[in-house]
Amino acid sequence: MLDETPKRFDRIVAILIQLQSKKIVKAQELANRFEVSLRTIYRDIRTLEASGVPIYSEAGVGYALMDGYRLPPVMFTREEASSFIAAEKLMQKFTDVTLGNHYTSAMYKLKAVLRSDDKDWVSSIESNVLVQSSEKLFNDKSPNTLATIFESIAEKTQVILSYEAIQSEGITVRHIEPVGVFHDNNNWYMLGYCHLRKDYRQFRTDRVHGIKKTEIPFSIEHDALETYLDKNKNVSTTKVRILVDKKITKYLAFERKYHGFVSEKIIDDKIEMTFMCRDIENGFSRWYLMFGDYATILEPEGLKTRILELLEINKQRLS
Repeated sequence: MLDETPKRFDRIVAILIQLQSKKIVKAQELANRFEVSLRTIYRDIRTLEASGVPIYSEAGVGYALMDGYRLPPVMFTREEASSFIAAEKLMQKFTDVTLGNHYTSAMYKLKAVLRSDDKDWVSSIESNVLVQSSEKLFNDKSPNTLATIFESIAEKTQVILSYEAIQSEGITVRHIEPVGVFHDNNNWYMLGYCHLRKDYRQFRTDRVHGIKKTEIPFSIEHDALETYLDKNKNVSTTKVRILVDKKITKYLAFERKYHGFVSEKIIDDKIEMTFMCRDIENGFSRWYLMFGDYATILEPEGLKTRILELLEINKQRLS
């Protein structure tokens, strides 16, 4: 007997909405979202087809609605609408000016379809949600970096980037084919193919001094962003062990994961931490200096040497 419960009805309606939201939707994507089997999804699709919804499918590709078929605007529940408030606050603080303005415009349209009492519900929450960011995510000279990158990815055209690397003596101009963007350790990054370096590179958005669209098409067929990020995980690492006073370890809990933290064990009143670190020359060594008076380096010797070098540089500049 078929499952005709309200839960199934809600799922079928949600499937129809998702079909309207994308050009192609894979059956596995639907099964993952609703945590059901592929067989259940196939059955739900047949139910929609039997109800007159014009769905076409292509083996190995997915499902799509026939062009021109649309339902009337879908009403949001007040809980769904209130979830957008947090998203709007985040967009205002963690994206560039252009994307933030686009999202604000979209929010006006969303609020316009709400019922009157739901509008009051949303307004009462809106004035009491605040998102603060202490990090500068974009350079003042290039306030619309993300929006330009998004357009480049969608149109598959190169951008010209004026970029200041952390160890660079000045700004370099590069032709980039953006692959994707990601947010990590309180910063936005773009990963793209750099024609100057003839390789894939990561670029931090706050170091972008200028970005310009071009009509030059991509010269390479790029894989998905995750492919390149996974490759980065396989770069060579160095084992690092440090002994840290217990009283400060809680302050290291957030940032240690960005330096290859592996494990820890208690030794009397101290914590021995083990890392598989990609960059002890600059990344780990500079981070260690923040709490070095409460810690001891157990290995490697090269890290001890680098810390002494940095301390000597600081000493010379202070004298």
